[in-house]
Amino acid sequence: MTGTGLPLDGVRVVEMTHMVMGPTCGMILAQLGAEVIKVEPPVGDKTRSLGGMGTSFFPLFNRGKRSVVLDFAKAEDLEILHRLLESADVFVENFRDGQLEKQGLGTKELRRRHPHLIVAGHKGFLSGPYEHRPALDEVVQMMSGLAAMTGTREKPQRVGSSANDIMGGMFGAIAILAALYEKRGGKRDGADIRIGLFENCLFLVAQHMVEYEMTGRKPRSMPEREHAWPIYDIFDTADAERIFIGVVTEGHWWSFCREFGLQEFADDPTLRNTTDRILARGRIIPRVAEVIKGWKIADLSAKLDALNIAYSPINRPEDLLQDPHVLRPGGLVQNFNADGTPFRVPALPVEWNGGNIGEGLKVPVLGADTEAVRAELDKQDPTQRRMRLP
Repeated sequence: MTGTGLPLDGVRVVEMTHMVMGPTCGMILAQLGAEVIKVEPPVGDKTRSLGGMGTSFFPLFNRGKRSVVLDFAKAEDLEILHRLLESADVFVENFRDGQLEKQGLGTKELRRRHPHLIVAGHKGFLSGPYEHRPALDEVVQMMSGLAAMTGTREKPQRVGSSANDIMGGMFGAIAILAALYEKRGGKRDGADIRIGLFENCLFLVAQHMVEYEMTGRKPRSMPEREHAWPIYDIFDTADAERIFIGVVTEGHWWSFCREFGLQEFADDPTLRNTTDRILARGRIIPRVAEVIKGWKIADLSAKLDALNIAYSPINRPEDLLQDPHVLRPGGLVQNFNADGTPFRVPALPVEWNGGNIGEGLKVPVLGADTEAVRAELDKQDPTQRRMRLP
């Protein structure tokens, strides 16, 4: 499984994960060129059969992987896993502490049998008082204060995606890349990496924690926040659409006032600087809303674009499948579900040498690669490990 021309070509990853965080890590590594072998139980990853909001979980986060079915109730299959790990560079898992130990796959045993292996455990919490607790994306959003900042303390609101699970997988990939880089420096042993879903969310709210640390003022939630700009709001348009406009620089303020007939603000000596304007939002915003209400959204967007002022329509996810920037060449890549059905998905959000990554990835059929991988293990020299990094 080499010859991809991508940066992780030649790296083998064994993944035993489910749901979102762990699979995201493997999916990113696969898109960067690693061979990712997903080890599943005979019944398959339980997210394969999810419906509703979980319909996209398995195809989205498991593209580009190989599927191997192993039954650890069989000693033979457990030994096959160890042979697979011996051939691998990275092991990605997201089981609760203690579960893998019951199967002889705990960190100490893995380090004894496979000292070269980079082990990345995606957990609810990093080591500490809460390390034994299970966690979910919504749980850590409530614990970290993110939900209270997105909504309010009285009415907390989770972010509208599996943001922490996905970001946790990203941090897992970052740490694995660091460990692979360390090996390039000549380090022969592997690394034990632990990624915490809660600490990941804590990282997101650090800006508010540090604000309180520095000022002693409790940060206000998004609906209650003190605005840092005079115009940073959602407005109604003449054709019953809604638009967000952010006027955040001195130059934008003057051009906005000039182009939208708000000369009274430009001439007002009490609105000379940004602080003055923020304090006067109570009279500025109603007047701006009145003006914006007279514009159709297409004309308004064109005007704001010409002025280089930040703006956005209020989109829903389905709207983005018609967005011209999303539909640019490479913006969406076509992948294929396990039954061969094509689906479009945003490309990995980086450009690599001017191109996009992720076109043509396939979601594996359960166990589709079991026999092929077993045959590869039978052929390989047990004294030669997979790692071929220079």
